[in-house]
Amino acid sequence: MIERHIDPLGQISDFELRLIRVFRAVVESGGFTAAVPTLGISRSAISVYMADLEARVGMTLCQRGRSGFALTEEGRDIYQAASRLLAATEAFRSEVNSLHRHLRGELNIGITDNLVTLPHMRVTHALAELKRRGPDVHFNIHMIPPADVEIGVMDGRLHVGVVPVVNALSALDYRALYTETACLYCADNHPLFDQAGQAGDDQIEAADAVVPAQALPAAGQRRIEALNASATATDREGIAFLVLTGCYIGYLPEHFAQRWVDAGRLRRIRPAQLFYRIDYAVITRQDRRPHRVLDTFLAEFQGA
Repeated sequence: MIERHIDPLGQISDFELRLIRVFRAVVESGGFTAAVPTLGISRSAISVYMADLEARVGMTLCQRGRSGFALTEEGRDIYQAASRLLAATEAFRSEVNSLHRHLRGELNIGITDNLVTLPHMRVTHALAELKRRGPDVHFNIHMIPPADVEIGVMDGRLHVGVVPVVNALSALDYRALYTETACLYCADNHPLFDQAGQAGDDQIEAADAVVPAQALPAAGQRRIEALNASATATDREGIAFLVLTGCYIGYLPEHFAQRWVDAGRLRRIRPAQLFYRIDYAVITRQDRRPHRVLDTFLAEFQGA
């Protein structure tokens, strides 16, 4: 007698897609509790959904308990498959929507942190126009590091991203957006504060500095390498935290630091010499398929 193999999952229902979306949110948030704000449901409900999904696929997807949240080997495989499935589902929905006159669907956007304080917020303008033209469009904004934005756009989890241009990837299309100026700052309780405008090279090189953990354009990298780097931060808010202690100097975007400059908390060090500029771009996949929501969003930048 030939033994017949039964697949744990047959046709995938809307409810099972809901379970898969919950699983993806849990993984990307780093655990059940962390996913509560993203999903808008209780931790106990997330636990029930996860248990249901594990029962349906017939395997344990994650370890949870006092030791923290971690994917099993099967869980990592299922997560990759789930990401591809949901990207394909959204691609299908976008193609169907292209047959209709009214904009609807999702726009998944990845943005580097702390750009909202830029004086010319072209992203905000484009979002506002898209919402006006397509009231039913659902926005999903992910504030994540630049490398994760690029990966997300390449693998289809994100439709579009806003990143600093450091090492442009051939698989992505880069559209110029902003040029940001970063300056060297110290806090009002730092020894250099009263002489910030005339601080000598030896004083600056001797001061403890906090520097970005990520790569920078060549001009910025040269500025960073001239500092006494004794701390790193993965984002600009982390740099600001340490600079405001009065124990460190560090480069911050002018627009981001301005609130503390106005309050007398921060001061630029040798402003005429110690700065660098970073170009920002809107990125999409080179080989992307037509997507009316995304195309409309990108078109808004032309007049922003």
